Amino acid sequence: MSGLDLANRKRINTSSQIKFLGKVSRACGDDWLGLTLAKDFDLREMGVLFYAAASSSRLGDALLRIERYARVANEALTIQIARVPNCHIGFGYTGTPRQLNRHQIEFTVLVLLRLCREIVGQSLAPLRVSFVHHRSGDLRNIRELLGCDVEFDAYADELEFDAAAADLPLAGDDQFLNELMVQMCEDAISIRATNASTLRTLVENTVAPLLPHAEATAKTVARRLGLSERSLARRLADEELSFGEILDELRRDLAVRYLEEEHLQASQIAWLLGFHQPSSFTHAFRRWTGKSPSEFRISRGSFSAAR
Repeated sequence: MSGLDLANRKRINTSSQIKFLGKVSRACGDDWLGLTLAKDFDLREMGVLFYAAASSSRLGDALLRIERYARVANEALTIQIARVPNCHIGFGYTGTPRQLNRHQIEFTVLVLLRLCREIVGQSLAPLRVSFVHHRSGDLRNIRELLGCDVEFDAYADELEFDAAAADLPLAGDDQFLNELMVQMCEDAISIRATNASTLRTLVENTVAPLLPHAEATAKTVARRLGLSERSLARRLADEELSFGEILDELRRDLAVRYLEEEHLQASQIAWLLGFHQPSSFTHAFRRWTGKSPSEFRISRGSFSAAR
């Protein structure tokens, strides 16, 4: 992301946003940067998406508007709404790796929750919130902001309300304005080219939430992508890739990120990456970098050595 992009208010792609927020977080020493930004974010800056949602008649209608038009605000973000048995809001990315993203997804979830609270005129409390990425330590702030317990290292990024929440009426119900905003959103998505997600990114985003559960196998990933294991292997081979290569490189990238976190011990990182034994993680990390996890932390000047 360049200063020129910011000065000219050009659209910045999602991958660049994620990298930028990571750098700003480290520079500012704010490990919860996404929440910090989301607390003071002016919801009107969502543009037509805000007004399309706020002018709907009920919360469920507003969420359906957000589901359909999320890419008007973010070209890589996908939102899926399910109303049975409860009101589930699922978040995902297409064409953008999910595994190194913490700040933007936390920002997105809190902003959407704030939007729901504002348009229904009450402090909605979710039944639960879950994130794919890892967090530990003091979680009181995020629990207070979201109003419920928060699960990390989950299978999916999700926000869940009681089923009755979808039927809550909105104070800004305006059929004429809603039709106008919906048409503007339809026009926007009809002229905006969508980037096809690469197979590698699809595999990475499917593998990431499976790692802490030691379920990141080619068979499981293929099933989640609606493919046979043989078809997945063939399609990866067409791109000169293999499942083992993608898994290994993803683990390496996540290991480096996790070693930047002071409180994470090597044994915890091994578990987060799906290794059965800490020694297996140490062996793999030495293969990746030529150093043990503790030596790597020392070379980076990163906190205390991994234990």
